[in-house]
Amino acid sequence: MAAAATKYLTGYMDASLVVCTQYLICLVTLLPWVSRTGLKGLATEFPKAHLIRGVAGWACFYTFYVAIGKIPLVDASLLRNTAPICVPFFTFFLFGNRIGLQGAIGILVGFAGVLFILKPEGQNISMWHGVGFLSGVTLAISMIYTRELAASEPSNRILFYYFLISLVLSTPLALANYTPIPIKAVPALLFVGVSIFITMKLYNHAYTHAPANAIAPLTYFGVVFAGLLGWIFWDHTPDSKSLMGMALVICGGIVAILAKQAEASQK
Repeated sequence: MAAAATKYLTGYMDASLVVCTQYLICLVTLLPWVSRTGLKGLATEFPKAHLIRGVAGWACFYTFYVAIGKIPLVDASLLRNTAPICVPFFTFFLFGNRIGLQGAIGILVGFAGVLFILKPEGQNISMWHGVGFLSGVTLAISMIYTRELAASEPSNRILFYYFLISLVLSTPLALANYTPIPIKAVPALLFVGVSIFITMKLYNHAYTHAPANAIAPLTYFGVVFAGLLGWIFWDHTPDSKSLMGMALVICGGIVAILAKQAEASQK
């Protein structure tokens, strides 16, 4: 829903302004916690991890929102959801983690669904699809470092540094591209900010209890909803390839999750 609201907003303002407002709302929402805990609650031994997670998370949303304004909602969502394909590679090279055969099959099936929907033979593919793919790459990095931080840092501290870093990065672009915000766009802006705050809280909770390789395939399910919203509000009707791709996406996500559960039960 936040992605659909963002696509609506990019018709009235630059994506950078949406991103900046989003993080401002998120940071303000977290201020009561900051006032209760004070500087002690913000003390961290992992500044580098927070910085990487913050930059990657900001880059993910910025590139995703830019892509949303230029290409169909389902395409942008699909490209963002290439993150599950990137996560195993990053975790392997950064931490030496491995992924089982069944899990790999599930991820590949899901990515095959993404390819079906994107129709990679070249028709209707633009440079903005490349921007959308960058959102998937940076989302994967953000997922991994959120998981690492969640092992030793409280959820609100992770979110505070993420929102703060992202707001700092967003502000110059928002000022450079500023245009007056129409009154009718304010409810959508508030909705995006609040919904992203709730989403980040849920994500952090999930990463505390499950590895990135298990969580990442679940993000595929958002593609189906993006396709439905794009069809309802922007008349982007899914064709047979798109429907086949959505089916593969769901199957791939389920297989990957079942594989992770099987691995956990054997330990």
